[in-house]
Amino acid sequence: MPGRLQNKSALITGAGSGIGLETSLLFASEGANVLLVDINIKAVESVAALIATRYPNVKAIAIKTDVGVENEIKDAVDLAVKEFGRLDIMFNNAGIMHPADDNALNTEEKIWDLTMQINVKGVWWGCKYAILAMRENKADPEKGLTQGGSIINTASFVAIMGAATPQLAYTASKGAVLALTRELAMVHAREGIRFNSICPGPLKTPLLMDFLNTAEKRDRRLVHLPMGRFGEAIEIAKGALFLASSDSSYITGTDFKVDGGLTSCYVTPLGEPLLSPPSSLA
Repeated sequence: MPGRLQNKSALITGAGSGIGLETSLLFASEGANVLLVDINIKAVESVAALIATRYPNVKAIAIKTDVGVENEIKDAVDLAVKEFGRLDIMFNNAGIMHPADDNALNTEEKIWDLTMQINVKGVWWGCKYAILAMRENKADPEKGLTQGGSIINTASFVAIMGAATPQLAYTASKGAVLALTRELAMVHAREGIRFNSICPGPLKTPLLMDFLNTAEKRDRRLVHLPMGRFGEAIEIAKGALFLASSDSSYITGTDFKVDGGLTSCYVTPLGEPLLSPPSSLA
C-alpha cells in the first residue's frame, strides 16, 4: 500500500536529532521526499544516509541552515521546491531551550533575544516562505496531490500551563508560536494551507535530559505525568505525521497536545505504567 505521504515533499527543521530526526525517518517511511535542515550538518547527513539505506525510493537531502537567519530559511525552501518540484509539508521544529534561561529577574536580555530569534522569528520565516511555495502547488489527483499544504509548528505544553521551574524566554516563545499559528490558520484557511501547532509534553530527548541533569529535577516533573513516564520523540513524530497527512484535512488552527495527559491532569494515578513506550526509528 502507498504511504500516507506518497509523492509529497517535506521540509523539516531541527532534523538532526530528537523530534526532527524521528519525524524525518517516519515521513520518509510514508513515502515523502524530505529536505533535512539543521545547524549541525553532520547530524543531518547521517539522517540522510540512513534514509537512503532504508527507504531508497524517496529522496533525502541534508543542508546546514540557521533558522535564525531569514535568507537561510528562504534558501532552504527554494531548494526543496527546486529538488522536489513542490513543498507540501513544512515542519518548523527547530528550537532552543538555553540553560541560562531563568525567571524575569535572572534571564539576561541576550538569552531572551537569542531564544526569540530562533523559536519565534525562525517559525515566522519558515511559515512565510512555505506559504509562498505552497501557493504554487498544483493538484495532481493521480498522484494524490492537492493545492496548498500543511504547516506544522512545534510549540510546547509550557505555552498552555505555568511552571515554578522557570524558563521564561522559552515559555514566552512557545506562547508566541501558538498565537502566530492560530492567526495564520485563519488568514490562509481558504487557500488550502493548514497551520497547526504540536505541543509536546516532557520528552526523553537529549535537549531535555541534558537540562534535567539530576534525579531531583527529573522526579519533580515525573510526579505530574499521568502515564508515569516521559514521552518519546517518535510519539511526537506520529502526531506530526497525522497533521501532515490528508487524515487531518479538516483540522487547522489547533494546539495539538501530545503530552501524555499532562495538561488535563490534576491528581496523577498511582502504580507503575503498564505499557512500554514505542521504539525509536533511529
